[in-house]
This record gives sequence, structure tokens and C-alpha cells, in this order.
Amino acid sequence: MEPLSKKIRVIVTGATGMVGEGVMHECLQHPDVEAVLVINRRPDGVVHPKLKEIVHENFFDLSPIEDQLKGYNACYFCLGVTSIGKKEPEYYNLTHTLTMHVAETLVKHNPDMVFVYVSGSGTDSTEKGSTMWARVKGKTENDLMKLPFKDVYAFRPGFMKPIEGLKHVQKGYTYLGWLLYPIFKVFLPNGIGTLRDTALAMIYVTLYGSTNKIVTPNDMKVMAKSVS
Repeated sequence: MEPLSKKIRVIVTGATGMVGEGVMHECLQHPDVEAVLVINRRPDGVVHPKLKEIVHENFFDLSPIEDQLKGYNACYFCLGVTSIGKKEPEYYNLTHTLTMHVAETLVKHNPDMVFVYVSGSGTDSTEKGSTMWARVKGKTENDLMKLPFKDVYAFRPGFMKPIEGLKHVQKGYTYLGWLLYPIFKVFLPNGIGTLRDTALAMIYVTLYGSTNKIVTPNDMKVMAKSVS
């Protein structure tokens, strides 16, 4: 299959978290990715010939760095917060409002961009369910799909086995990941995957596109094999 894009120039958000770090790592290793820009609230210290880091605290105001966001054809949006302990207005602001502001800024300068949003298994596309975080994530997915990007994908990973050796994997998650992954693989095969598969699937949809705009763990496994 002929790729839609010859080379990927990607912006990654959330690289100081487990998912974003894993996505950044795989992008830096992949031959079809020629440049990676990470936007972090604090310096991360990763050095690589493909990598550029912008340290910027306020994601609600990107105007000071807006000129540096031009010339990219993919965004892998891995920035997110837990809903635990948060009321709906606060969670909505940090999830929907923030994400939409970043996306609307990027689409102004990069209309040919593929935007990948890391959502979550159980997200509510109807926006009417009883679970607060699922409604907010569902609205975020739906509103992103309306923006005039080249393409938008909502990735809904379940339990992800982390990438060994990276520094932003929580110790408890590492232990549970290596302990429980073989069990989940047997009893919940459709709800689990690896962080590496998630990252490679992002590269796949940028290169080749997909009719599946909501991407499940099983989709990610299939896509990852094609670009690994």
C-alpha cells in the first residue's frame, strides 16, 4: 500500500507522562518519522537528533509559541488528567476545553495534519451516559472530528503494557503490567494491548489512513504489525 505521507513530522503532547513518553520513544526510533516536537510544561531532558522540545506552561494560551507549531503533518495528543477527585466543570476544562484549544490552534497552521487523540476504553460517544469522564471524553472526540484536519482519530486503548526502561512509567503500573498482562491477554484479549502497539498504530494512520476513526486495541495490534 502506498503511504499517504512520505515522512512524518509530528507534535507529541504529554511526553512527561507514560503514554506520551512511549509514543515519543517509538516515533524517535521509527524510520518514517523525520522530526518530533514535544511541548512540555517542564524540561524532560531527552536528547535525540530528531527531537525538539518546547517548554511552555500554559496550554490554554499557545500564542507565544504559535509560530513554532507550523510545518507538522501529525499531532499525537497524549496529554490528559484523571477524573478522580474532580468535579465535572474542572475535568471538562482540563479535558475538552484544553484539547480543543490546542487542536484549533494547530489546524489553523497545519490543515493537512492528522490529529490523533488518546481517549479511553468506555468513552461515551452519545455524550448522554451516567459516567462523567466518559461523557466528556465522548464530546471531546466528537468535537475534534468536526475540525477541518486532514483526518482525526480517537484512540481508545484499554490496559496497556508499558515500554520497558522508560522513566515516566509509575512503579506500581510497571509491576502490575508485567504481572497481569499475561492474565489479561488470556481472559480479556480485546481490551488490552501494548503501548508500543498504540504508538505504532498512530504512525500507521498517519501514513496510510483508516476507515476506523475510533481505534480499538485490536485495531492497534493489526495496524502496528504493518509498520513495525
